[in-house]
Amino acid sequence: MLLGGAIGAIIVSVIFAVILITPSTIKSEIVLDNKPIPSVIGETTPAYSKNLSLIEIFEKSEPGVVRVNVQRSDQANGTTGVGSGFVFDKKGHIITNAHVVKDAKKIVVTFLDGRSYNAERIGYDEFTDIGVIKVNADLSLLKPLMLGDSANLKVGESIAAIGNPFGLSGSMTSGIVSQLGRLLPSESGYSIPDVIQTDAAINPGNSGGPLLNMRGEIVGINTAIQSTTGEFTGVGFAVPSQTIAKIVPNLIENGKYHHPWIGISGRDIDPDLAKVLNLNDTVGFLVITVIEKSPAEKAGIHGSDKTVQAEGVDYQIGGDIILSVDGKDVRKIDDILIHLQREKSVGDEMVLKILRDGRTTNIKINLEERPNGN
Repeated sequence: MLLGGAIGAIIVSVIFAVILITPSTIKSEIVLDNKPIPSVIGETTPAYSKNLSLIEIFEKSEPGVVRVNVQRSDQANGTTGVGSGFVFDKKGHIITNAHVVKDAKKIVVTFLDGRSYNAERIGYDEFTDIGVIKVNADLSLLKPLMLGDSANLKVGESIAAIGNPFGLSGSMTSGIVSQLGRLLPSESGYSIPDVIQTDAAINPGNSGGPLLNMRGEIVGINTAIQSTTGEFTGVGFAVPSQTIAKIVPNLIENGKYHHPWIGISGRDIDPDLAKVLNLNDTVGFLVITVIEKSPAEKAGIHGSDKTVQAEGVDYQIGGDIILSVDGKDVRKIDDILIHLQREKSVGDEMVLKILRDGRTTNIKINLEERPNGN
């Protein structure tokens, strides 16, 4: 569950943050989140209109944060894991990470007072690393947390994370929003868009726990870290509450979520590629490959059809350059994926403004469901 990436000359890994315990090893995983769920879905604790102290946030939120223990096989001595989660509604729905519960044969949820319950897995979505489980717990234990709107987050804003790092239940860390709209590689083969980056300490066992703003509202679900050691080094990630709001209702109702899909791959326009293509600006996304029978192919999107060399480097060119989606400028692939995640569903129409052979044109695409593989 290590997904490689590079920054400069330093090789780093994106690590998902559940503690996996085998007889001889401890592996780690993390998660992150940032998006709101409509209040109509479930009962929620009223949010405060003013900022709270960290002490107040912890006291307000801790009862709604749970420990999630999983057993990966039918054998009592099989691989086990420890993650986090938070109460979503009075019906017993708990939100956690997909990677925490997807392979679990047994799930046990432990509340603040130490009482534990076996949990049922309701559904999960690997493409956003969100999972929903359910417990038949005493109503007095079900303290739903309020989902805030991650769309209102600002870089530099203070946030807090609560979870079970290294199995240490009810731990809180704090920091700031380091950046927004990150693209996070995932084991599904597709990247998770619109992710929140934070410097609040996230470690193995934090997976599935809430990321909170200073009003005590959930703005994300902690999902992953970037690290060379498997432990926190100052870069953590959370899936935004906006994504939670869109995905969770479908998981509760249907057990899964159907993601819209275009069916292209390519590269962002950088200064070297812009020079090769005789472009005046470094914006847009060059389509290199169009997947067979995909919505993009059906709409007539063109992929690259030739290769040229410049300064000893081969460049695939000739494909359409996407300049905007539904009227929103595209600087890089992130803009396309975030628009799909936030605004679109399977069956929707999307308009791409493309540059082809020196001329711009609009192409309509009917979005279909994303295949399971990359």
